[in-house]
Amino acid sequence: MAVLYENLFNLTWPQVIMWIIGGVLIYLAISKEMEPSLLLPMGFGAILINLPESGAKHVIDVMFRVGIDNEFGELMPLILFIGIGAMIDFTPLLTNPKLMLFGAAAQFGIFFTLCLASLLGFDIHDAASIGIIGAADGPTAIAVSMELGSKYIGAIMVAAYSYMALVPLVQPPIIKLCTTKKERLIRMDNTQGKQPSRLTKILFPIVVTVIVGLVAPDAVALIGFLMFGNLIRECGVLNSLSETAQKVLANLVTIFLGITIAARMRAEEFLTLDTLLIIGLGLFAFIFDTFAGVMLAKFMNLFLKKKINPMIGAAGISAFPMSARVVHKMGLQEDNQNFLLMHSIGVNVSGQIASVIAGGLILTFFS
Repeated sequence: MAVLYENLFNLTWPQVIMWIIGGVLIYLAISKEMEPSLLLPMGFGAILINLPESGAKHVIDVMFRVGIDNEFGELMPLILFIGIGAMIDFTPLLTNPKLMLFGAAAQFGIFFTLCLASLLGFDIHDAASIGIIGAADGPTAIAVSMELGSKYIGAIMVAAYSYMALVPLVQPPIIKLCTTKKERLIRMDNTQGKQPSRLTKILFPIVVTVIVGLVAPDAVALIGFLMFGNLIRECGVLNSLSETAQKVLANLVTIFLGITIAARMRAEEFLTLDTLLIIGLGLFAFIFDTFAGVMLAKFMNLFLKKKINPMIGAAGISAFPMSARVVHKMGLQEDNQNFLLMHSIGVNVSGQIASVIAGGLILTFFS
């Protein structure tokens, strides 16, 4: 009988702390319904990997090597991008191309945080990997940090996916601090402009891939898989495949990716001062991205006759479609007839593209 309890003596306090962290992630997923497809497997994986002498460690390590850390690149994040691309409708962006400006502005925090992390003593490759957390785009964060060989991959992955899920908690107070009541009540014209043709929708992902490939070659895999998923959606002849990519493929890969991230959530690697600093820097990048998007809208309003509701600038981060929904709900809370969804979705999809380009530029500069 003593053999049955022998493993209890291998239990350490850091492992127990990781159980608590995993439990918090599970709580947020179930009770608060914060991106449960991400946080639930991450939380459960954190518990699995931190059981003493866990038999799951080898399996999760194999999943990590096959799906993320392998000679072919970051396989699972890239496959997930196909599903994300199939979910995205670029119509609001094509109808109003100036929304792309907000996606670009909302990446400013990435480069600002990169500089700050470097000043705090992180190696330039680690600093660049930490900065990309601000994109609020898990697959891009994984791809960049793996390509740059960051030794903080676990903290970066957890921070990136956690902030994606915590958009409803983090963004509203920042938006309110940056805007006045009068600005939040601004109504925007919801009448549709000239709708893009089917040919335009088909050519858009192809043209974007080619342009990004010429400007930032290291981003081709990221933008290519994203745009391929969108091409499946828009071509009109692969409807069943598009639905599979949006639902079955995206959900399945997200579940496995969430558990796989736990491979870098071992107590001895995760519970360090550097990890806490990285999570703090990631939050700073996320906040600064939101701030930059809102402030660009406020700046543009100085010159525009038809004012822009500055809240939509916050949707320029890559957390699709969470950020767009947050902005839309905040608009309805201020005025139940103020529908900002079309505009915030347009900004949000532009942020998805911009975050991938930002990741590609970082790889081009530092890889």
